[in-house]
Amino acid sequence: MGFEPDYHHLLQVLNNQRPDRLPLYEHHIDAPFISKVLGETISSEGLKNHELEDYYRKVIGFWQEMTYDGFDFEAAICDILPGHGAIMGGMAGPIQNREDFENYPWDDIPKIFWETYTPHFEAIRKTLPAGMRAYGGCGYGIFEASQDLVGYEYLCVMQCLNPDLFGDIFKKIGDLWELLWNGVIERYSDIFVFFRMGDDLGHKTSTLLEPDIIRQHIFPQYKKVIDLIHRSGKKFLLHSCGNIFPLMEDIINLGIDAKHSNEDQIAPFPVWIEKYSDRIGLFGGFDLNLLVLEKPETVCQTVLDRGIQYRKTAKGYGLGSGNSIPGYIPVDGFMAMIEAVKEIRRNELMQ
Repeated sequence: MGFEPDYHHLLQVLNNQRPDRLPLYEHHIDAPFISKVLGETISSEGLKNHELEDYYRKVIGFWQEMTYDGFDFEAAICDILPGHGAIMGGMAGPIQNREDFENYPWDDIPKIFWETYTPHFEAIRKTLPAGMRAYGGCGYGIFEASQDLVGYEYLCVMQCLNPDLFGDIFKKIGDLWELLWNGVIERYSDIFVFFRMGDDLGHKTSTLLEPDIIRQHIFPQYKKVIDLIHRSGKKFLLHSCGNIFPLMEDIINLGIDAKHSNEDQIAPFPVWIEKYSDRIGLFGGFDLNLLVLEKPETVCQTVLDRGIQYRKTAKGYGLGSGNSIPGYIPVDGFMAMIEAVKEIRRNELMQ
């Protein structure tokens, strides 16, 4: 392919160092998008264990061909929770009262998790090319799990009418996350360059719960996972969408090593660099609207100009979209971003 991945470039960003080669980073690239680029439908749904190796060979091969040094994989906990679905909205979750909480099959979840995801971890281990690693780990975060188990609107009501149960739910989720994360670290740390939690705490104008509620109930559970990861010798990235500026100092004090997710309507990326790049690594920088709405030549020139500037002003920086690459993203817009990064790398080699 002419490109040799080296996950150490990503690790340099997590160490808040200027990477030797500008790395690309995406929170996720959806299978329908990869299918569009490859010209064939790929999906992990319904695959037998031996078929997963072929699936991941294609997926990882795509990321490598696009010149990424790593690729994302998360064993999505919420997807295997009994009664899953409330996080999508429009319905109540399986826990609405104390009786629901006590009767919920918490003890069954680790078994379901490992039966579901062990074949994926093993297939990735067998298909990773030299110089490439996954990033991710356990999918979904503490707040997202509470929304899946209760429902966002119902959770807000519970906070007021049943505060003891509200607090107990977060503690129980934290214990479960700590247990599952510990297992992933013990069994599969070798295939990950760093670990990551995605937990969207805000929308474009504010956080989804009051900041003090997040500090009291959610951040102590974050801390358990972050400390566990750091004790294993790995770095930790937080992906969180929304306007979470009121919480960023608290989040940095929890010990995160890097942050991802940005939207121009909340703040242009230079604001993130100015406020936080002296303390944590930063990934992203380019709003999805750029990739969706602008012509490829505009995308390429914008990424080229701003990417050079971000690389100069941020200490640890990896370039990519501000969120992820869903199936509706135009291939030409995405490829224009990739080509701009290649141009930045070529120019730096010539200097």
